[in-house]
Amino acid sequence: MTAQQPLTYDAFVELAVADSAVVGLVLKGSRAHDGMTTAHSDHDLYVIVADGARTGLTRFAGGRGAGLDLVVVTLSEFCGAGMPDWERYALARARVVLDRLDGGIARVLADRARLDADEAFRDCGAWLDAYANSSYRSVKNHRDGLALAARLDAGDSMRFLLEFLFALHRRPRPYNKYLEWELARYPLPGWDTGVLLHAVGRISAAGDVSLQRRMFARVEQVARDAGHGEVLDAWGDGLDLMRPHAADSGTS
Repeated sequence: MTAQQPLTYDAFVELAVADSAVVGLVLKGSRAHDGMTTAHSDHDLYVIVADGARTGLTRFAGGRGAGLDLVVVTLSEFCGAGMPDWERYALARARVVLDRLDGGIARVLADRARLDADEAFRDCGAWLDAYANSSYRSVKNHRDGLALAARLDAGDSMRFLLEFLFALHRRPRPYNKYLEWELARYPLPGWDTGVLLHAVGRISAAGDVSLQRRMFARVEQVARDAGHGEVLDAWGDGLDLMRPHAADSGTS
């Protein structure tokens, strides 16, 4: 392709399909999320090559083209050995463009979309503790008149809360860009999506202490029901500061 005629997504897919070394193509990012594509969206594509095979397509890696962002990996790397954890959500909602492994590529994506039970339980405990820590710091800073610190800690707590809630259902947390998209299509069981998003937004933006406490009460019950009571009990008297007070009965 010349500089005047950069390689397009369709043209690259055609080349990849014709290359016997390529066993799979996986599209991720905004183009794998219906309704999220904008004029600035490129094609984020994994090119999966058979172990030990050679392909000339590696020359296109790094996004040499018109709206192309290509990553070339071996099959072993794609199956887990070389995939970073931060890519987990991207792969969970990715689309299979080519699968020469009789559904093997699709199965890898399905595995990435669901956390192992033991892994999820362990992660939940860590995220719950981080959520409690930031919540505690936020309400304590509010009590002590440190408004900025209280808001910053409140924002941190919402990040940890979302990690906890998604891990509780063995799902990778979506990137912030796709949070509303994800919950609109795949709600978290037991949570009203609109109410949850409103609370997350308000707590992140304003550090609303009354709302934080009411949210904590809901999360505490959910966490205890899921077997994470020990994580919360370790906070001792600190729980009293995070739980609702008589003045926290508002509906904001």
